[in-house]
Amino acid sequence: MTTRVAAIDCGTNSIRLLVADIPADGSGTLTELDRRMEVVRLGQGVDRTGELAPEALERTLTTTREYAQAIERLGAERVRFVATSATRDARNREAFFSGVHQILGVEPEVISGDEEAQLSFRGATGVVGAAHPGPFLVVDLGGGSTELVLGTASVDAGYSMDVGSVRLTERHLRSDPPTAAEIEAAQADVRAALDDAARVVPLGKAVTLVGLAGSITSVTAHALGLARYERERIDGSVLPVHAVLAACDALLAAPREERAALGFMHPGRVDVIGAGALVWAEVVRRVVADVEASGGSLTEVVTSEHDILDGIALSIA
Repeated sequence: MTTRVAAIDCGTNSIRLLVADIPADGSGTLTELDRRMEVVRLGQGVDRTGELAPEALERTLTTTREYAQAIERLGAERVRFVATSATRDARNREAFFSGVHQILGVEPEVISGDEEAQLSFRGATGVVGAAHPGPFLVVDLGGGSTELVLGTASVDAGYSMDVGSVRLTERHLRSDPPTAAEIEAAQADVRAALDDAARVVPLGKAVTLVGLAGSITSVTAHALGLARYERERIDGSVLPVHAVLAACDALLAAPREERAALGFMHPGRVDVIGAGALVWAEVVRRVVADVEASGGSLTEVVTSEHDILDGIALSIA
């Protein structure tokens, strides 16, 4: 017995839809019918103004209308719309709520960083858990925040850092390519956030490091040398740490024109991928160091295309 559900994840940079059939009790794996993503940059300027920009709101609601048509066409019985970092931070989020409710007939849920982390963990480990040993450290790198979650069969500890690709780009990385001073300032933000995270999440206990979301999958595509975005090759890929860090450094140093020419790069990610790569590099370096300090060794990184969107879908049942 299955239930057809629609999950929408609206973040700082992108809005994504997954329509899937899932076991009615929420166990097992989902059968994907439609998965899509649009970069709408809902979080444009939120870090500076504290409000959703009118043009960002209109872009997001326009895409929501397109998703509503797909949901109706596929006959999803239940819909869950989850909004994360940018909406949590916005004073005028009621305008967004009313627009989404009018289009979809459901109330958007602004979830906490903790719930965001748990949904990401459930979505990722439901697939990679069968192929790799735990404990897993799942890292979901978004536009406004980055979630770190440690666990095996379930979550043991999680933390949401207020650093992400859009937030750090707007705060620090204004030059093309970024200057050394801008990079140092951004790195200082991430390192301070990781210090706070490490007080909650014992990073050194990680056996398998799993990266999620668009910045990380783009870094992975670059490390794999892909000429175009190939989801099936990126999903579940295992890369040496040095290859991941080299790809991060290359994307951070590249000028915008060079990043835009990469066949796998989504146009909406071109201007923020440098910051995303910077965050991912700092996370990987810190986790490797903490694992080594705990007497272990972490030499590889896993990338998953299954993330919070899968977790939202599974949660509906």
